[in-house]
Amino acid sequence: HFVGFFPKAIWDEDFSWMAKPGTTPDAYYDYQTLLGYLAAKAGNVRLAVGVTEPIRRHPMLLAQAFLTLTHMVKRRPILGIGSGERENIEPYGLDFSAPVSRLDEALQIIRSVFDSAQPVDFSGRFHQLDHAEMDLRPGPVGAPEIWVAAHGPRMLRLTGTYGDGWWPTLPMTPDEYSGRLHAVRSAARLAGRDPSAITPGYQVFCVIGRSERHARKLLDSPPARLSALLATDEVWQAAGLVHPLGEGFGGMIDIIPSQYSSGELRTAMAEVPVDLLADLVVWGTKERILDQLRDYVEAGLRHVSLAPVSGLVSRRDAIGAVRSLVWIARRLRSGR
Repeated sequence: HFVGFFPKAIWDEDFSWMAKPGTTPDAYYDYQTLLGYLAAKAGNVRLAVGVTEPIRRHPMLLAQAFLTLTHMVKRRPILGIGSGERENIEPYGLDFSAPVSRLDEALQIIRSVFDSAQPVDFSGRFHQLDHAEMDLRPGPVGAPEIWVAAHGPRMLRLTGTYGDGWWPTLPMTPDEYSGRLHAVRSAARLAGRDPSAITPGYQVFCVIGRSERHARKLLDSPPARLSALLATDEVWQAAGLVHPLGEGFGGMIDIIPSQYSSGELRTAMAEVPVDLLADLVVWGTKERILDQLRDYVEAGLRHVSLAPVSGLVSRRDAIGAVRSLVWIARRLRSGR
């Protein structure tokens, strides 16, 4: 990211305890530099980016960076990749048209580099490669894995065709998760690949409370309400509502936070029904969240990344969220 999803216009201590005067929600380290720094210290921890896109960096550069990591780490690194978000593209003078088609080409190129030492020839709409060489080969851990952040039908097909993992983030029910995973696996079969070799993942927004009552209160907080604005208008319409930021709004794919005033954002957040928010995030006590995650495990989930939105509400909630995540992770790993 160049910028994040938390708008500066509302970045104050009414929004989050972390928004101290003089701070910004948009100071992001470059992930490739950071992964290189972490590689020597990672041990058995697996390194990943979750996720980047092939617009700001050429596919060959992405491939080279992750091939480099395989010589520095003990486990295969994960190149998480999607079609991109408008906030990181358009304000910087880059083209955000046809992002899925661009990703399609990038995945073909990156897959070719990871799987073969041969020079790459490619003729597409966005990329023209003429005997492009990449002699750097994977290190002892093997080739990097490609995990695709996919939700729509075409993106799911790309995941099955080229991906080693599926890493969505938009809200969905366990039944919807199962259906989309089926689409990924069907695409893998059509491509002559082993469907069971693709890791089903999920990046999940969660709200963790000390009690059900406390968790419900956290759902009504500004950070949680903002997360509902990152859902698409399609999700809102399914609940019989229109997205406060406009009909057809694409949620986190479309939002450019700097384009909205404080008043516009606070008005939109005030329009978020808590009942809708309760359907969009995994929420409750750590025990309830564990039960909800098990429903996704039954639907096929094998790797979950939890983002505790409630940690933005107060320091105490942040500490509680971290402790709860450790508890949840241990039980998911043990199967208890």
